Formats: sequence, C-alpha cells, structure tokens
Amino acid sequence: MSSKEPILVVEDLHVRVEDKEILKGVNLTINAGEIHAIMGRNGSGKSTLSYALMGHPRYQITAGKVLLKGKDILELPTNERAKMGLALAFQYPVSIPGVSVSNFLRASVKAIRGKEVPVKEFRQELKVHMKELGVKDEFLSRYVNEGFSGGEKKRLEILQLSLLKPVLAVLDETDSGLDIDALKTVAAGVNALATADNGILLITHYQRLLDYVEPHFVHVFEDGRIVKSGGSELAKELEERGYEWVTQELAPVGVTP
Repeated sequence: MSSKEPILVVEDLHVRVEDKEILKGVNLTINAGEIHAIMGRNGSGKSTLSYALMGHPRYQITAGKVLLKGKDILELPTNERAKMGLALAFQYPVSIPGVSVSNFLRASVKAIRGKEVPVKEFRQELKVHMKELGVKDEFLSRYVNEGFSGGEKKRLEILQLSLLKPVLAVLDETDSGLDIDALKTVAAGVNALATADNGILLITHYQRLLDYVEPHFVHVFEDGRIVKSGGSELAKELEERGYEWVTQELAPVGVTP
C-alpha cells in the first residue's frame, strides 16, 4: 500500500427502504491501496450499502454522511457520483436488448471521461483488457447481457470497470453463480483493478472469492451495521464457524440471542 489518503469515509450511515430501516449506523473508511471485504448473512444490509453509496432512489438516507475523496456525495445524482470515480458491479446485471457490448462500453467510457475516445485508441485499450479476461472478439457484437451466462455477465462487469478505472469499485456479490474457472478469471480481473491509488469494496457471502483476492480488511455485517472487523484470517474463520458465533460474541452475558 502507498499513502493513507481516504478514498471513502462512511460515518453513522442510516438507510431506510420504504418504512423499514435497513442500515443502522454504518462506519467504514477505505484508504488508497486497500481492498475491503464485507461478509454477512442474507438480509444483513450488505447490498443496501452498495445501492445507497451509488444513489439508488429507493434507498432513503436518514442520517450520516458519505465522503468520496473528501467530498460529501449524498446530494449528488448517480451519474455525478460515477463521474467522480464511484462504480458498482451488480450482483444481477440487467440485459439491454438492441445495444451492443462495444457501443455500450464506448458510451460508458465517454460519459465518465467527458470526451469522445477515438475509435482506434478505444479498440486498442479494449483489446488489452479483453485478453486479460479471456473475452473473445464476438462478445463485442452481442447485445448487453442478452443470453449471457452468469460468468459472461460478470466478465462484462469487470471489463467495464477495467475501462472506467474507478477511484472506488464496489462489487456486489460478483462471485455469485460462478463456476471455479469463471471465478478465477474474475478474481484475476479484480486484482488487476487494484492499484495504490484506488480502493475496492467486495461484498460476498462466501470466503471462496477471497482465496483469490486477498483483502486487507474483512468486515462482518449483522442487522444493518458492521459488528466485527479483522484481517483476511477473519474470512477463513467465518467459513469454518459460520456467522452464529459472531452473534453469540455480541450478546450480553447470560442472554441467549
């Protein structure tokens, strides 16, 4: 790791969806050069954090602040957050019939960089990243995610991130539904994304992705907040013992959770 410049600072974040509070005071700091992993059971609030960071209108911020490179982003629309360098890879990427992968990627790059990228320059850059991810040329003429396998969808997500070069990449259960070969390829892409100047936040249920992408910090989500943090060894302990021991550890003496 290089400097300790904060990329992301989340302070006491509370988020509601309709009439239910999901996040109940999340605190998280990601510095430049760091990979953080968030693990937890279904319904603990992991994906809610990713959508709230990105500005999904369904997720209402009721308290707290989120700073991206020192700037509060909670009043910014999603596209402005993206231009600042925040990117989210979805657990379930949607299909876009009629839009080719090539046109989609070029439009994404133009939107983030704020200028047209010459075709030759874009193609050269794209080919480098496609080779790294094992993506074939015919992939570019297909419609975005239409008829894609789970592995192909995730490769496209990583390919897009590779081109956008975000300051903070949030990957929401990118390992979901991947076979072991696709998992290794996607993990290699994630590792290639990590630099001394950006941050990565991995959200996952399982430790298996972390066999190939080693995080500097692992955080356990429970009931809408981070309840335990540690190094990469914490993920291995969760894999062996499950999440129940964390709940028991938090319970007052003499009280059964």
